[in-house]
Amino acid sequence: MRSTRIVTSFIKNNNKILILKRSEKVRTMKGLWSGVSGIIENNEKPRDRAVIEIFEEVGIEKGKISLIKTIEKIKISSPQYENHEWEVFSFLFKTNETKIKLNWENSEFKWMELDELKNYETVPSLEKILLNLL
Repeated sequence: MRSTRIVTSFIKNNNKILILKRSEKVRTMKGLWSGVSGIIENNEKPRDRAVIEIFEEVGIEKGKISLIKTIEKIKISSPQYENHEWEVFSFLFKTNETKIKLNWENSEFKWMELDELKNYETVPSLEKILLNLL
């Protein structure tokens, strides 16, 4: 089975969690809501990739986030690709920033309460990952 290592980060501001709607320009999971995600490149440390993705995708600098929690990587079967799984390294950060500057990878963002997540069509296992981080 082929495996791809990715990071998924959630950013918390007070009692709100940031979620992003993946744009039509990305290769996978178009139009689904997710955390800040990206592929881990080469021998990169997952936390380093998470911080890079947060800056690239939502414009929040490293100095304006702090890590609250991380969980063991989980493996999720890919609904889009046969014989493929995602190895997901997950992080929860906090910030006082509320201004978000999206890049091309996402088309919308929402600061939401946890109980609102059921109202969104999300990438596989997003709620499970988020609940394990909270």
